[in-house]
Amino acid sequence: MEELVDIYDSRRVFTGKTVPRHAVHTAAGEFVLYVLAVVQDAQGRYLITQRSLDKGWAPGSWEVTGGGVLSGETSVQAVVREVREEVGLDVADQPLEPFFSYENIDLAAGDNYIVDMYRFQLDVTRDDVVLQDSEAIDCQFASWDEICELAEAGKFLHFERLRTALGK
Repeated sequence: MEELVDIYDSRRVFTGKTVPRHAVHTAAGEFVLYVLAVVQDAQGRYLITQRSLDKGWAPGSWEVTGGGVLSGETSVQAVVREVREEVGLDVADQPLEPFFSYENIDLAAGDNYIVDMYRFQLDVTRDDVVLQDSEAIDCQFASWDEICELAEAGKFLHFERLRTALGK
């Protein structure tokens, strides 16, 4: 089944336009919504995943869990779904309020989006994580220094946004 996404204005008001996810091309003032989940274990380490090698964008790169908000979904519903689908963890009973949001505007590429970032502190280990094969090939709980090393090597996505959000 083809995934659909809704198009919003800069105030997050639905424009009435819904498009196939693979065909998104936003114009000025149009945005799609994404979510990122910053999951930390009891030691404060961050759950990061390595993207599948067959991904069209940034294959093999490391990132925090996240994805697109599907048509009819809220940001909260999307983050709960993405965490469950991608890493097999249930965050539905956690505080579900974004701790950071940002806009990305790229008119040349038609890639305007708004991202809500959520933070979850969970008492989990690597053994609790179940990766979705189509999304990730590996995961680890990493210290901030380890994430910085991956970023310096050009292997970590959304690093500057994450650093800003976390006040690092």
